Amino acid sequence: MSLKRLSIRGISYSQTQNGAYALVLKEVDGTRQLPIVIGAFEAQSIAIALEKELSPPRPLTHDLFKNFAERYSIVVKQVIIHKLVDGVFYSSLICERDKIEEIIDARTSDAIALAVRFKAPVFTYENILDEAGIQQNITPDKELSQDPVDSDEVVEELMSSTTDTKEDYSNYSLKELNKMLGDAVSREDYELAAQIRDEISKR
Repeated sequence: MSLKRLSIRGISYSQTQNGAYALVLKEVDGTRQLPIVIGAFEAQSIAIALEKELSPPRPLTHDLFKNFAERYSIVVKQVIIHKLVDGVFYSSLICERDKIEEIIDARTSDAIALAVRFKAPVFTYENILDEAGIQQNITPDKELSQDPVDSDEVVEELMSSTTDTKEDYSNYSLKELNKMLGDAVSREDYELAAQIRDEISKR
């Protein structure tokens, strides 16, 4: 069976499972998309890894795994989504240490979170795309391959699931907003940081 490379197309709040998120992977050089339901923590972890402006003062679980692996010269070379059973995707991490390759079983959400951190490619098999893939409604020349994921929206959705109101930051100066952003990240209050970052982006 041939492998098909995937890229992250986006993450959005799941319309079918309360409290869950849909990670959408897109077929590279193709028109199919592969939606995968993941938890809020994994969605946040992936979004933060993609968001350059948010840098946690302490490592998240997936950051810890990466730091641990690098300390012992272990590299995640690629991720393969190799099986789909009753709507559940099964994945493997292809790791290498001292030119010896090992295959490690992993949840797909964790595997993707690590792939982003290791800048490792993600693959799946043709039959999985045939079974679970959906066709895009846009043509390949209009796809979002250059900017595949809006991690801002993910953090915003994670924020909206826990808070009902947003504070108005329009009266703060950019200097004040940047200081508030740094303070929020230091406290690991990513929901608040997302709000402040959005106001900075508007300026």
